[in-house]
Amino acid sequence: MQVTALNSQASVRSIRRFAAVASLASVALLAGCRQDMHDQPKFYPQRGTTFFADGRSVRPQVQNTVGRGQLHEDSYFYTGMINGQEGATMPFPVTMQVLQRGQERYNIYCSACHSRVGNGAGMIVQRGYSKAANFHSARVQAAPLGHFFNVITNGYGAMPDYSAQVTPVDRWAIVAYIKALQLSQNADPSDVPADEHVQSMSDVEAAQGLPVGFASDWTLPPTAVTGTPSGEPYVIPSKIAPAPVAKSSAVSQ
Repeated sequence: MQVTALNSQASVRSIRRFAAVASLASVALLAGCRQDMHDQPKFYPQRGTTFFADGRSVRPQVQNTVGRGQLHEDSYFYTGMINGQEGATMPFPVTMQVLQRGQERYNIYCSACHSRVGNGAGMIVQRGYSKAANFHSARVQAAPLGHFFNVITNGYGAMPDYSAQVTPVDRWAIVAYIKALQLSQNADPSDVPADEHVQSMSDVEAAQGLPVGFASDWTLPPTAVTGTPSGEPYVIPSKIAPAPVAKSSAVSQ
């Protein structure tokens, strides 16, 4: 009986010690759950303040500094414009890798409205969205390369800009692929090497068991919306900037 009583007293002391430790831990934890971080003084965007003399909480960029991601030494690469006009050249060589990248980005971001072949009859347009540009029309074929880059960057008419979704280098890749699309849909048999066989689309239809006229020009439903009374989406500037002149590495003495 005496041993049992001693064990009971030891258990009570252990429970008391555990309760004391738990209480101290709870106090420490609660002490850390303060609102100092939540209620700290801070500036809210676009709100005024009395801290600065000009009353603005949003501070202007320090003079003679360049923010991260803002060093655009090659303005044509980032704008597609030369002296305020849309340029007519690519800022870098077009390789098969560039075209493949452009095709991938085009199919993701552009084909929904412009379609996979660029005729402006994408699925979104067929469901009533504003008519997209047909890249194979004469006026769009004559548009300078910088126009396509500018449209992707800033939007055009009912088309929103894709500057947040598509990087500048990918925008140029899409531009290159658009020119490849234009060639593919307006090619001439003389463009094909002499040792290559040209197969008509009607023969492809028959060989693959597709319905007659499957590869014919697409037509838009009456729900498609155009941007001008003439049925064309929008107007493209006619002025084309001259090609940029390469900078000479020589330094005049």
